[in-house]
Amino acid sequence: MSKTEVVVYANPELLAAAVAARLVTRLVDVQAARGSASLVLTGGSTGIAVLEQLRASPARDAVDWSRLDLYWGDERFVPADDDERNEKQAREALLDHVPVDPARVHAMAASDGAFGDDPDAAAAAYAQRLAENAQPEDHGNVPAFDITLLGLGGEGHTASVFPESPAVYEKERSVVAVRNCPKPPPTRISLSLPAIRRSRDVWLMTTGAAKADAVALALAGAGEVQLPVAGARGARRTLWLLDKTAANKLTKVYRPPTA
Repeated sequence: MSKTEVVVYANPELLAAAVAARLVTRLVDVQAARGSASLVLTGGSTGIAVLEQLRASPARDAVDWSRLDLYWGDERFVPADDDERNEKQAREALLDHVPVDPARVHAMAASDGAFGDDPDAAAAAYAQRLAENAQPEDHGNVPAFDITLLGLGGEGHTASVFPESPAVYEKERSVVAVRNCPKPPPTRISLSLPAIRRSRDVWLMTTGAAKADAVALALAGAGEVQLPVAGARGARRTLWLLDKTAANKLTKVYRPPTA
């Protein structure tokens, strides 16, 4: 049965360092048990800060990077060399500095890539990539990711699934093209909520008072149509990793001891 846990850190810097340490431990444990592991990356300031902390950590070499499959939860549909691309940011922060297997780095297509400026074709191609990598024991067309890292917006979006958008209603497709996003860039590719829920663990990371309402509403059981992050749950565990300001509207029911 899936469980939800909340950990609160004193500040964003401590959160990023602690999440990086957690990530090393979890990946090493999974690789020891099964030989390889899978991780879904996120963009945003917190997600990239975690990767930078991981790059700087001496413990990073405990991970066998050649036996790690890397995916993305969403991507800005911009040219490959655009600084807003999550893939480019992740490579600069970490991936260019560790011995990953290029064949196991599963990036979403750019707007100047093989599918041209067609986000629907790019989304379909990524869905096909996921289906090809799913194992029989995954019982579906999406791998059972070991960890999915996600952030969230103040209005409650996660990945690029925004409140009351077509993407939040998606039940069949694992990857969707997203247009007219309320924050730039307007066109993106995103895992759907059902695909996110295939992950064994979902780690939701956020900082700042602007996120406090969304955090509190999600943990109080808000509906995913109005608050998509409420629908981002791990099959095994959903772990909320917050700084004090993002957690400051949680009730005593939800607030754990500060870690």
